[in-house]
Amino acid sequence: MTKINRFIFWAPRILAILFILFLAVFSLDIFEGNYGFWGTILGLFMHNIPVIILLIILIISWKHEWVGSIVFILAGILYIAGLLMSASFQIYMLSWSLIIAGPAFLIGILFLIGWLEKKKLNKQK
Repeated sequence: MTKINRFIFWAPRILAILFILFLAVFSLDIFEGNYGFWGTILGLFMHNIPVIILLIILIISWKHEWVGSIVFILAGILYIAGLLMSASFQIYMLSWSLIIAGPAFLIGILFLIGWLEKKKLNKQK
């Protein structure tokens, strides 16, 4: 594995882990409310459903990069689409929506590049 191939292999995986941890941090706001023990557990679970889904996708994508490329790009698109359909949508929200959708797009593109490189290497053999 050459240096560029190592980068292409590890970059989307490490960025996906950091992105998932970043999303998980948003669930910590549940502790600001007075929900009791079970309410807090339920709130944490509800806040972390996207995190759990992306973690499962990352585990699958570790071996099958095409899954990660499709799902992470789709996650970015769905986030922006959900924002556009929001009743409280303001045009300026598109700029800060890239904080969530941008890394998802980047991770998806890196998984796509890794999958294409892997496919190219398998054809050469």
